[in-house]
Amino acid sequence: MIYLADTADIEALKQLYDFFPLQGVTTNPTILKQSGLKLSEAIKAIAEIVDKGTIHVQVMTNTAEEMVNEAKTYKTYFDLGDNFYAKIPVSIEGYKAMRMLKDAGINVTATAIFTQQQALVASRAGADFVAPYVSRLDNISSHGIEVVSDIVKNTKEFNLPTKVLAASFKTVDQIHRVSMSGAQSATISPELLFQLIKHPMTDISIAQFEKDGEGLYDVEK
Repeated sequence: MIYLADTADIEALKQLYDFFPLQGVTTNPTILKQSGLKLSEAIKAIAEIVDKGTIHVQVMTNTAEEMVNEAKTYKTYFDLGDNFYAKIPVSIEGYKAMRMLKDAGINVTATAIFTQQQALVASRAGADFVAPYVSRLDNISSHGIEVVSDIVKNTKEFNLPTKVLAASFKTVDQIHRVSMSGAQSATISPELLFQLIKHPMTDISIAQFEKDGEGLYDVEK
């Protein structure tokens, strides 16, 4: 599974990129607001950290033409090349923009997805990634993991090149279950990425190794 960081927290990203095999970063207006950074500041700092990783930037305009122009502006302004992905909401204008962006050679991540059909339509419109919101679906008793599973099933059955980018998590267990459902990628908050690699039994095992190995490793470093 491809791991992406869902954040504009620059210090957290620096820590994560020091050890975690991340392949990119996703952002949206809410994440930017939480970071306290303007878009120009955030994306510039993120680009310096991720190097050749993908950066997914959400548009703020409402019509298809405006979305396309906005995405083109960001791709040029930040000089991200093929690592740039325009995040487009699955609205009527958004679906129209997706086709226009693909015709213009710009990568697309369809976002704010809550149903299998929204994702399938976005895939047919040319989206490279479709991002279903797991926790937000669970919050309204709509079974987010099942929706992700259905989307994965569709992409395989219909031989679509679109990747499922599962998003909106509250627990590590949700990440585990979307991974087992076949989702090709997930975008995860720094807090959960740090939790993802932790287990108390791992800590106990490492402590036991250190204790048992004391005085036994006599090869000079």
